[in-house]
Amino acid sequence: MNNKQKIEQLETYLLDVIEGRIKGKMALVMRSILHVLSWIFAIIVQVRLWLYRHRIIRPNTLGCQVISVGNLTVGGTGKTPVVEVFARHLQKQGRKVAILSRGYKSKELPFLQKMTQRITTGKIETPPRVVSDGKRLLLDSHTAGDEPYMLASNLPDVAVVVDKDRVKAGKYAIKELGCDTLILDDGFQYLKLGHRLDIALVDQTNPFGGGHLLPRGLLREPMRNIKRAGFIFITKCKEGGAPELKEQLRRMNPHAEISECRHAAKYLKNVFGSTTYDLNKLKGMKIAAVSAIAVPESFENALRDFGAEIVYAKRFSDHHRFSQQEIIDTINQSIKSGAEAILTTEKDAVRFPFIERLDIPIWFMRVEIEMFTGEEEFMDWISRICFKKHRTA
Repeated sequence: MNNKQKIEQLETYLLDVIEGRIKGKMALVMRSILHVLSWIFAIIVQVRLWLYRHRIIRPNTLGCQVISVGNLTVGGTGKTPVVEVFARHLQKQGRKVAILSRGYKSKELPFLQKMTQRITTGKIETPPRVVSDGKRLLLDSHTAGDEPYMLASNLPDVAVVVDKDRVKAGKYAIKELGCDTLILDDGFQYLKLGHRLDIALVDQTNPFGGGHLLPRGLLREPMRNIKRAGFIFITKCKEGGAPELKEQLRRMNPHAEISECRHAAKYLKNVFGSTTYDLNKLKGMKIAAVSAIAVPESFENALRDFGAEIVYAKRFSDHHRFSQQEIIDTINQSIKSGAEAILTTEKDAVRFPFIERLDIPIWFMRVEIEMFTGEEEFMDWISRICFKKHRTA
């Protein structure tokens, strides 16, 4: 077992301890220790917010529109489709948009490439990685990170820039790419760059992250801090919405607009090609479900909702980068289990290595945001950002 596998195994074990799936004395002791650490973490978080709120630490301002899209919990809220629809609407209304991402689990540029950049730019500081300049896709998913690559692939007229220092990335997007609107992907806690607006996502299936802050739970900061948000998306709702959760959030934040929405599947697409299929193809079909996301249950349940029978399910840790051997092993096990096709998520599909021999079709499910409520308010919000008057149909 290599170091990467050991780290992923440890992450999975700790998550099982946090969510109570592992019982026993040792797990109880670990949860007690994590509970104490979460109190310390909460103090640090609140002190940091206080320092920014009272301008003791001043955020950087770049002289343009900066909007953050993020959440209060770790992973699994379905943030990427929201960033995508937000960027697309802003671009259609005439804004020159750049998405700024930290590029979680992206690969660093090779040393020689870094040195070349430093020589050609005349700067010691390595410039940000440009996944897309709004015209061309420039990096692969390994270097860019799976979410930035997916956003760049689906948004041909939007720039996507990756750097841990998003102030530097923002300056680059403005100066070199001519952008006038910056979207901070996963930026709710990124206070170093001043935001004009904050969009917060809350997962209807696990809104409060177990009720504890990291590392005991999944909350990055206390839930009451959602009062900073100007717009709240309640994601993964069922047809009836989430009226009770909406009322709870309204008490925490009386001023924010709230939209209830779901991540609606649109079609199936070949992972290694451009062929698309109707979702009805899943009805009565025996499939293998393969995923490396924070909440694999939501993906598997969606497949069942379309009538698929899951005969084999393989779950990897969140953001896992698949090896060719892992895909070959998955194909063999899927065939052995009687599967007629392998299904994965769009986010996972960008991390699949190319396989020449395909004994079974491999598809991903394309998912987009659908709003039950709050769509009119959302469009008005975008119009105000773009300084345009929104007209109803």
